[in-house]
Amino acid sequence: MVVDGWLDDLLAGDRGALARALTEVENELPEARAVIAACAPRLGHAVVVGVTGAPGAGKSTLVGAYVSVLRGAGKTVGVIAVDPSSPFNGGALLGDRIRMAEHAGDPGVFVRSLAARGHLGGLSRTASRAIDVMDAAGFDLVVVETVGVGQSEIEIAEFADVRVVVWLPGGGDEIQAAKAGVLEIADLIVVNKADLPGADRAARTLEAAA
Repeated sequence: MVVDGWLDDLLAGDRGALARALTEVENELPEARAVIAACAPRLGHAVVVGVTGAPGAGKSTLVGAYVSVLRGAGKTVGVIAVDPSSPFNGGALLGDRIRMAEHAGDPGVFVRSLAARGHLGGLSRTASRAIDVMDAAGFDLVVVETVGVGQSEIEIAEFADVRVVVWLPGGGDEIQAAKAGVLEIADLIVVNKADLPGADRAARTLEAAA
């Protein structure tokens, strides 16, 4: 397929073209189909890591720290963060990703917020296309942070190569119920905020339930 100049720039890793391509696919604008077609031959390079968990579990802070580790290892990282939608304009409530601001000037990191816009499952309706765009742009890893989820919102399992569930201390009584949902998809369970009471107990209960 012959693509115009800005799509060539996307495939060459240009950040401005990447931002435009993500806007096209997220909002299903006229050039979205051309973006998807241009990306198709370039898919399969990136490892997709999905990070999910309940609201307030500390997913954004954890992702920010993980990105720092990956950059220290010389990896390039695209981050797709799905946020609750504004009831006024439909946009992402945390669109500036303030908890990942430390990576704002790093040319090896690109962070993009997507508004959930009422889509169930923890992602946005167009999240899978955004993952493909990041992959085609040449990132080594694409980290996808879901909106805060309940036990049955497991759409990330369809798209991630590695699935991380972030768990809060004090949730021990919920583990048996969650085993039938979000815990079942996990490749890795992280007990976050380990300075809080109950963290050791939660870790032991999760290990016993595995």
